[in-house]
Amino acid sequence: MRGLHDPVKSDGIHSQLPAPSAMTFKICRQVKSMVDSPSENRILIDVREPSEFKAGFIPSAINIPISSQPDALFLPEDEFEDRLGLPKPSKDKEVVFYCKAGVRSSSAAAFALQGGYHKVGEYRGSWLDWTKQGGETKQEADDYQRA
Repeated sequence: MRGLHDPVKSDGIHSQLPAPSAMTFKICRQVKSMVDSPSENRILIDVREPSEFKAGFIPSAINIPISSQPDALFLPEDEFEDRLGLPKPSKDKEVVFYCKAGVRSSSAAAFALQGGYHKVGEYRGSWLDWTKQGGETKQEADDYQRA
């Protein structure tokens, strides 16, 4: 039986296509350009837990905690909003994930791809790199957006 990423070539031989993958943002300045020039077509998502997010986050980020809400991106839009308190990111938007050190953001990017998102990015340096590089931060009282 053929899998989603295992199409049959015209000669009947199976070819393996790589599964979709997330674009990796390895350096702080790539994310800084997102913060400096926000776009309605790109959403920065902090996947740390609410207590971590409350202590500080990258400006313009929303919080969708992957550890306590691993199924969030699979929920219908109305249930997502009821549970998390903000609209579900549209699948036609680019979603870029970060966490503390890059582990949870990798999981979130994989979940997003499984959930049908096609424009998926991951800031591997995440929060630790952002703060080490002197990136601007906000706290809950400053323009707080949390799921």
